[in-house]
Amino acid sequence: MSKIRLGMVGGGKGSFIGEVHRIAARLDDRYELLAGALSADAKTAQESAHNLNLDKKRSYSSFATMAKVESALEDGIEAVAIVTPNHLHAQVAETFLSNGIHIICDKPLTSNLNDAEALASVVKETELVFAVTYNYSGYPMVRQMREMIESGDLGEIRVIQVEYTQDWLATDIEKTGHKQALWRTDPAKAGIGGAIGDIGTHAFHLSEFVTGLRVKALLADLDSMVTGRELDDNASILMEYTNGVKGMLWVSQVATGNENGLKIRVFGTKAGIRWSQENPNFLQFSPLGEPRRTLTRGGPSVGLLAGNATRIPSGHPEGFIEGFANIYSDTADLIVARKSNTKTESLVPTINDGVRGMQFIETAVKSSNSGGIWVAFGS
Repeated sequence: MSKIRLGMVGGGKGSFIGEVHRIAARLDDRYELLAGALSADAKTAQESAHNLNLDKKRSYSSFATMAKVESALEDGIEAVAIVTPNHLHAQVAETFLSNGIHIICDKPLTSNLNDAEALASVVKETELVFAVTYNYSGYPMVRQMREMIESGDLGEIRVIQVEYTQDWLATDIEKTGHKQALWRTDPAKAGIGGAIGDIGTHAFHLSEFVTGLRVKALLADLDSMVTGRELDDNASILMEYTNGVKGMLWVSQVATGNENGLKIRVFGTKAGIRWSQENPNFLQFSPLGEPRRTLTRGGPSVGLLAGNATRIPSGHPEGFIEGFANIYSDTADLIVARKSNTKTESLVPTINDGVRGMQFIETAVKSSNSGGIWVAFGS
Protein backbone atom coordinates (compact mmCIF):
# COMPACT_ATOMS: atom_id res chain seq x y z
CA MET A 1 0.00 0.00 0.00
CA SER A 2 1.42 3.37 -1.00
CA LYS A 3 1.97 5.99 1.70
CA ILE A 4 -0.25 9.04 1.93
CA ARG A 5 1.62 12.13 0.79
CA LEU A 6 1.49 14.59 3.70
CA GLY A 7 2.16 18.29 4.10
CA MET A 8 2.27 20.46 7.20
CA VAL A 9 1.42 24.08 7.96
CA GLY A 10 3.06 25.39 11.13
CA GLY A 11 5.01 23.08 13.39
CA GLY A 12 8.48 24.44 12.63
CA LYS A 13 11.46 24.91 14.91
CA GLY A 14 10.41 25.24 18.55
CA SER A 15 6.95 23.74 18.07
CA PHE A 16 6.03 20.97 20.51
CA ILE A 17 2.83 19.88 18.83
CA GLY A 18 4.29 19.91 15.31
CA GLU A 19 6.88 17.31 16.28
CA VAL A 20 4.18 15.22 17.98
CA HIS A 21 2.13 15.19 14.76
CA ARG A 22 5.16 14.17 12.70
CA ILE A 23 6.09 11.30 15.03
CA ALA A 24 2.46 10.11 15.15
CA ALA A 25 2.23 10.17 11.36
CA ARG A 26 5.42 8.11 11.03
CA LEU A 27 4.66 5.47 13.65
CA ASP A 28 2.57 3.14 11.49
CA ASP A 29 4.36 4.05 8.26
CA ARG A 30 1.15 5.28 6.61
CA TYR A 31 2.38 8.78 5.65
CA GLU A 32 5.35 10.49 4.03
CA LEU A 33 5.99 14.16 4.85
CA LEU A 34 6.86 15.85 1.56
CA ALA A 35 6.04 19.55 1.87
CA GLY A 36 5.54 22.29 4.39
CA ALA A 37 4.94 25.92 5.18
CA LEU A 38 6.45 25.43 8.58
CA SER A 39 6.67 28.99 9.87
CA ALA A 40 5.51 32.51 9.09
CA ASP A 41 9.17 33.49 9.38
CA ALA A 42 10.92 32.59 6.10
CA LYS A 43 14.27 31.81 7.73
CA THR A 44 12.71 29.58 10.37
CA ALA A 45 10.65 27.84 7.69
CA GLN A 46 13.74 27.05 5.62
CA GLU A 47 15.78 25.89 8.63
CA SER A 48 12.91 23.67 9.77
CA ALA A 49 12.50 22.17 6.30
CA HIS A 50 16.23 21.47 6.13
CA ASN A 51 16.17 19.74 9.52
CA LEU A 52 13.31 17.55 8.29
CA ASN A 53 15.08 16.74 5.01
CA LEU A 54 12.33 18.30 2.90
CA ASP A 55 13.07 19.20 -0.70
CA LYS A 56 13.89 22.93 -0.84
CA LYS A 57 11.42 23.32 -3.69
CA ARG A 58 8.64 22.05 -1.45
CA SER A 59 9.36 24.32 1.48
CA TYR A 60 6.99 27.26 1.15
CA SER A 61 6.84 30.71 2.71
CA SER A 62 3.07 30.85 2.19
CA PHE A 63 0.44 28.21 2.88
CA ALA A 64 -1.68 29.60 0.02
CA THR A 65 1.20 29.09 -2.42
CA MET A 66 1.78 25.63 -1.00
CA ALA A 67 -1.84 24.60 -1.54
CA LYS A 68 -1.90 25.91 -5.12
CA VAL A 69 1.44 24.40 -6.17
CA GLU A 70 1.00 21.05 -4.44
CA SER A 71 -2.49 20.50 -5.86
CA ALA A 72 -1.06 20.88 -9.37
CA LEU A 73 1.80 18.40 -8.88
CA GLU A 74 1.41 14.81 -10.03
CA ASP A 75 2.94 13.71 -6.72
CA GLY A 76 1.50 16.58 -4.70
CA ILE A 77 0.33 16.15 -1.14
CA GLU A 78 -2.96 14.38 -0.48
CA ALA A 79 -3.42 15.61 3.09
CA VAL A 80 -2.14 18.44 5.24
CA ALA A 81 -1.63 18.69 8.99
CA ILE A 82 -2.49 22.11 10.44
CA VAL A 83 -0.58 22.89 13.63
CA THR A 84 -0.67 26.68 13.72
CA PRO A 85 -2.14 28.88 16.46
CA ASN A 86 -5.96 28.70 16.54
CA HIS A 87 -6.73 31.91 14.66
CA LEU A 88 -5.18 30.54 11.45
CA HIS A 89 -6.89 27.14 11.39
CA ALA A 90 -9.99 28.16 9.42
CA GLN A 91 -8.20 30.13 6.73
CA VAL A 92 -5.56 27.46 6.20
CA ALA A 93 -8.09 24.62 6.15
CA GLU A 94 -10.42 26.34 3.68
CA THR A 95 -7.50 27.05 1.35
CA PHE A 96 -6.42 23.42 1.21
CA LEU A 97 -9.97 22.07 1.02
CA SER A 98 -10.63 24.28 -2.00
CA ASN A 99 -7.59 22.65 -3.62
CA GLY A 100 -8.86 19.12 -2.99
CA ILE A 101 -6.57 18.28 -0.06
CA HIS A 102 -7.70 16.37 3.05
CA ILE A 103 -7.24 17.97 6.48
CA ILE A 104 -5.81 16.82 9.82
CA CYS A 105 -6.30 19.79 12.15
CA ASP A 106 -5.13 20.34 15.69
CA LYS A 107 -7.71 21.37 18.26
CA PRO A 108 -9.57 23.56 18.96
CA LEU A 109 -11.03 23.72 15.48
CA THR A 110 -10.82 27.52 15.12
CA SER A 111 -10.68 30.64 17.28
CA ASN A 112 -14.43 31.34 17.07
CA LEU A 113 -17.71 29.57 16.36
CA ASN A 114 -18.60 31.54 13.22
CA ASP A 115 -15.40 30.41 11.51
CA ALA A 116 -16.01 26.83 12.66
CA GLU A 117 -19.52 26.71 11.22
CA ALA A 118 -18.38 28.27 7.94
CA LEU A 119 -15.57 25.71 7.73
CA ALA A 120 -18.02 22.88 8.35
CA SER A 121 -20.02 24.05 5.33
CA VAL A 122 -16.90 23.87 3.15
CA VAL A 123 -16.16 20.35 4.38
CA LYS A 124 -19.71 19.30 3.55
CA GLU A 125 -19.42 20.75 0.05
CA THR A 126 -16.06 19.17 -0.75
CA GLU A 127 -16.76 15.82 0.96
CA LEU A 128 -13.09 15.62 1.87
CA VAL A 129 -11.76 13.94 5.01
CA PHE A 130 -11.45 16.31 7.95
CA ALA A 131 -9.97 14.99 11.19
CA VAL A 132 -9.60 16.95 14.43
CA THR A 133 -6.87 15.62 16.70
CA TYR A 134 -8.71 15.05 19.95
CA ASN A 135 -6.00 12.50 20.43
CA TYR A 136 -7.08 11.09 23.78
CA SER A 137 -9.89 9.29 21.97
CA GLY A 138 -7.13 7.21 20.37
CA TYR A 139 -5.99 5.58 23.62
CA PRO A 140 -6.88 1.86 23.76
CA MET A 141 -8.36 1.94 27.26
CA VAL A 142 -10.44 5.01 26.44
CA ARG A 143 -11.94 3.01 23.59
CA GLN A 144 -12.41 0.10 25.99
CA MET A 145 -14.35 2.42 28.30
CA ARG A 146 -16.52 3.50 25.37
CA GLU A 147 -17.25 -0.12 24.42
CA MET A 148 -18.16 -1.13 27.98
CA ILE A 149 -20.50 1.83 28.45
CA GLU A 150 -22.13 1.19 25.07
CA SER A 151 -22.56 -2.49 26.01
CA GLY A 152 -24.45 -1.53 29.17
CA ASP A 153 -21.83 -2.73 31.66
CA LEU A 154 -22.43 0.38 33.80
CA GLY A 155 -26.20 0.27 33.57
CA GLU A 156 -27.97 3.61 33.30
CA ILE A 157 -25.44 6.46 33.44
CA ARG A 158 -25.96 8.90 36.30
CA VAL A 159 -22.84 11.06 36.74
CA ILE A 160 -19.81 12.02 34.63
CA GLN A 161 -16.76 13.68 36.18
CA VAL A 162 -13.86 14.82 34.04
CA GLU A 163 -10.86 17.02 34.79
CA TYR A 164 -7.72 18.20 33.03
CA THR A 165 -5.15 19.87 35.24
CA GLN A 166 -1.71 21.36 34.56
CA ASP A 167 0.49 23.93 36.30
CA TRP A 168 2.67 25.29 33.49
CA LEU A 169 0.78 28.62 33.44
CA ALA A 170 0.83 29.06 37.22
CA THR A 171 2.99 32.15 36.71
CA ASP A 172 2.94 34.83 34.01
CA ILE A 173 5.54 33.11 31.81
CA GLU A 174 3.98 34.71 28.74
CA LYS A 175 5.69 37.94 29.86
CA THR A 176 9.08 36.23 29.51
CA GLY A 177 8.47 35.66 25.81
CA HIS A 178 7.64 31.94 26.15
CA LYS A 179 6.45 31.06 22.65
CA GLN A 180 3.77 28.53 23.57
CA ALA A 181 2.38 30.66 26.39
CA LEU A 182 2.36 33.87 24.35
CA TRP A 183 -0.22 32.83 21.78
CA ARG A 184 -2.29 30.67 24.14
CA THR A 185 -2.91 33.68 26.40
CA ASP A 186 -3.55 36.12 23.54
CA PRO A 187 -7.27 36.46 22.60
CA ALA A 188 -6.31 37.57 19.08
CA LYS A 189 -4.65 34.20 18.46
CA ALA A 190 -6.28 31.75 20.87
CA GLY A 191 -9.83 33.09 20.71
CA ILE A 192 -12.13 33.75 23.66
CA GLY A 193 -11.13 30.61 25.56
CA GLY A 194 -7.85 30.12 27.38
CA ALA A 195 -7.55 26.88 29.35
CA ILE A 196 -11.03 25.81 28.27
CA GLY A 197 -9.94 26.03 24.63
CA ASP A 198 -6.47 24.59 25.01
CA ILE A 199 -7.23 21.59 27.23
CA GLY A 200 -10.89 21.96 28.26
CA THR A 201 -12.05 20.96 24.78
CA HIS A 202 -10.12 17.70 25.20
CA ALA A 203 -11.95 16.93 28.45
CA PHE A 204 -15.31 17.91 26.98
CA HIS A 205 -14.81 15.75 23.88
CA LEU A 206 -13.61 12.81 25.97
CA SER A 207 -16.77 12.88 28.10
CA GLU A 208 -19.02 12.74 25.04
CA PHE A 209 -16.82 10.21 23.24
CA VAL A 210 -16.82 7.56 25.95
CA THR A 211 -20.48 7.91 26.98
CA GLY A 212 -22.18 8.64 23.66
CA LEU A 213 -24.15 11.37 25.46
CA ARG A 214 -24.36 15.03 24.45
CA VAL A 215 -24.22 18.10 26.67
CA LYS A 216 -27.53 19.99 26.63
CA ALA A 217 -26.74 22.85 29.03
CA LEU A 218 -23.95 24.08 31.26
CA LEU A 219 -23.10 26.50 34.05
CA ALA A 220 -19.56 27.83 34.04
CA ASP A 221 -17.31 29.79 36.38
CA LEU A 222 -14.15 30.89 34.53
CA ASP A 223 -11.21 32.56 36.24
CA SER A 224 -7.99 34.28 35.26
CA MET A 225 -6.01 33.68 38.41
CA VAL A 226 -2.68 35.08 37.23
CA THR A 227 -2.74 38.86 37.48
CA GLY A 228 -3.02 40.59 34.12
CA ARG A 229 -3.92 37.48 32.13
CA GLU A 230 -6.77 38.16 29.71
CA LEU A 231 -8.00 34.60 29.17
CA ASP A 232 -9.17 31.97 31.65
CA ASP A 233 -6.62 29.71 33.28
CA ASN A 234 -9.06 27.85 35.56
CA ALA A 235 -12.68 26.78 35.06
CA SER A 236 -15.33 24.88 37.00
CA ILE A 237 -18.29 23.78 34.90
CA LEU A 238 -21.49 21.91 35.70
CA MET A 239 -23.05 20.14 32.73
CA GLU A 240 -26.33 18.41 31.96
CA TYR A 241 -26.24 15.68 29.33
CA THR A 242 -29.01 13.93 27.46
CA ASN A 243 -31.28 11.78 29.64
CA GLY A 244 -30.70 14.19 32.54
CA VAL A 245 -27.22 12.83 33.29
CA LYS A 246 -25.21 15.18 35.51
CA GLY A 247 -21.64 16.16 34.77
CA MET A 248 -18.79 18.16 36.27
CA LEU A 249 -15.70 19.44 34.45
CA TRP A 250 -12.69 21.09 36.06
CA VAL A 251 -9.92 22.43 33.90
CA SER A 252 -6.89 24.31 35.18
CA GLN A 253 -3.45 25.37 34.01
CA VAL A 254 -2.60 26.86 37.40
CA ALA A 255 -3.10 23.65 39.46
CA THR A 256 0.28 23.57 41.19
CA GLY A 257 1.85 20.13 41.22
CA ASN A 258 -0.14 18.80 38.26
CA GLU A 259 1.58 17.95 35.00
CA ASN A 260 -0.97 16.52 32.57
CA GLY A 261 -3.77 15.31 34.80
CA LEU A 262 -6.55 14.29 32.44
CA LYS A 263 -8.95 11.98 34.29
CA ILE A 264 -12.49 10.77 33.70
CA ARG A 265 -14.93 8.90 35.93
CA VAL A 266 -18.36 7.65 34.89
CA PHE A 267 -20.90 6.25 37.34
CA GLY A 268 -23.96 4.17 36.46
CA THR A 269 -26.62 2.16 38.25
CA LYS A 270 -24.61 -1.07 37.93
CA ALA A 271 -20.96 0.04 38.05
CA GLY A 272 -18.43 2.84 37.93
CA ILE A 273 -15.39 3.20 35.69
CA ARG A 274 -12.36 5.48 35.71
CA TRP A 275 -9.30 6.24 33.57
CA SER A 276 -6.28 8.50 34.03
CA GLN A 277 -4.09 9.75 31.18
CA GLU A 278 -0.97 9.53 33.31
CA ASN A 279 -1.63 5.80 33.84
CA PRO A 280 -3.15 5.10 30.45
CA ASN A 281 -2.67 1.34 30.25
CA PHE A 282 -5.10 0.66 33.11
CA LEU A 283 -8.87 0.99 33.45
CA GLN A 284 -10.55 0.73 36.85
CA PHE A 285 -13.96 -0.98 36.76
CA SER A 286 -16.07 -1.17 39.94
CA PRO A 287 -19.30 -3.23 39.78
CA LEU A 288 -21.75 -2.40 42.54
CA GLY A 289 -21.11 -4.56 45.62
CA GLU A 290 -18.04 -6.26 44.14
CA PRO A 291 -14.28 -5.70 44.39
CA ARG A 292 -12.72 -3.22 42.00
CA ARG A 293 -11.18 -4.75 38.87
CA THR A 294 -8.19 -3.44 36.95
CA LEU A 295 -8.31 -4.03 33.21
CA THR A 296 -4.99 -3.79 31.40
CA ARG A 297 -4.25 -2.75 27.84
CA GLY A 298 -3.67 -5.91 25.83
CA GLY A 299 -4.85 -8.06 28.73
CA PRO A 300 -7.80 -10.43 29.17
CA SER A 301 -11.38 -9.14 28.93
CA VAL A 302 -10.34 -6.26 26.64
CA GLY A 303 -12.65 -5.79 23.66
CA LEU A 304 -12.29 -5.20 19.96
CA LEU A 305 -12.03 -1.39 20.02
CA ALA A 306 -9.10 -1.44 22.44
CA GLY A 307 -7.54 -4.43 20.72
CA ASN A 308 -7.53 -2.71 17.35
CA ALA A 309 -5.79 0.30 18.92
CA THR A 310 -3.06 -1.76 20.58
CA ARG A 311 0.35 -2.40 19.00
CA ILE A 312 2.42 -4.33 21.53
CA PRO A 313 1.66 -6.95 24.23
CA SER A 314 0.46 -6.04 27.71
CA GLY A 315 3.10 -4.97 30.19
CA HIS A 316 4.94 -2.90 27.57
CA PRO A 317 3.63 0.63 28.14
CA GLU A 318 1.93 2.58 25.39
CA GLY A 319 0.84 6.17 25.79
CA PHE A 320 0.58 9.63 24.28
CA ILE A 321 2.38 9.08 20.98
CA GLU A 322 0.66 5.77 20.30
CA GLY A 323 -2.78 7.24 21.05
CA PHE A 324 -2.03 10.16 18.76
CA ALA A 325 -0.81 7.77 16.08
CA ASN A 326 -4.12 5.89 16.24
CA ILE A 327 -5.87 9.08 15.11
CA TYR A 328 -3.44 9.36 12.19
CA SER A 329 -3.78 5.68 11.26
CA ASP A 330 -7.58 5.78 11.42
CA THR A 331 -7.57 8.95 9.31
CA ALA A 332 -5.40 7.16 6.75
CA ASP A 333 -8.09 4.48 6.55
CA LEU A 334 -10.67 7.17 5.81
CA ILE A 335 -8.51 8.73 3.08
CA VAL A 336 -7.87 5.35 1.45
CA ALA A 337 -11.58 4.54 1.61
CA ARG A 338 -12.47 7.81 -0.08
CA LYS A 339 -9.91 7.20 -2.84
CA SER A 340 -11.47 3.79 -3.50
CA ASN A 341 -15.02 5.14 -3.10
CA THR A 342 -15.79 2.75 -0.25
CA LYS A 343 -17.21 3.21 3.25
CA THR A 344 -15.44 2.48 6.53
CA GLU A 345 -16.48 2.80 10.16
CA SER A 346 -14.28 5.18 12.12
CA LEU A 347 -13.75 6.69 15.55
CA VAL A 348 -11.83 9.66 14.16
CA PRO A 349 -13.05 13.00 15.58
CA THR A 350 -14.61 14.92 12.70
CA ILE A 351 -15.44 18.49 11.76
CA ASN A 352 -18.68 18.06 13.73
CA ASP A 353 -16.73 17.24 16.88
CA GLY A 354 -14.63 20.32 16.22
CA VAL A 355 -17.73 22.52 15.96
CA ARG A 356 -19.07 21.10 19.23
CA GLY A 357 -15.77 22.01 20.86
CA MET A 358 -16.21 25.61 19.74
CA GLN A 359 -19.82 25.59 20.97
CA PHE A 360 -18.52 24.38 24.34
CA ILE A 361 -16.07 27.29 24.56
CA GLU A 362 -18.59 29.95 23.58
CA THR A 363 -21.36 28.56 25.80
CA ALA A 364 -19.00 28.41 28.80
CA VAL A 365 -17.81 31.98 28.27
CA LYS A 366 -21.41 33.19 27.86
CA SER A 367 -22.47 31.45 31.07
CA SER A 368 -19.54 32.78 33.10
CA ASN A 369 -19.87 36.33 31.76
CA SER A 370 -23.56 36.25 32.68
CA GLY A 371 -22.76 35.58 36.32
CA GLY A 372 -22.52 31.79 36.20
CA ILE A 373 -25.99 30.84 35.00
CA TRP A 374 -27.32 27.78 33.20
CA VAL A 375 -27.12 28.29 29.42
CA ALA A 376 -28.47 25.98 26.71
CA PHE A 377 -25.57 24.40 24.82
CA GLY A 378 -24.73 26.24 21.63
CA SER A 379 -27.20 29.07 22.30
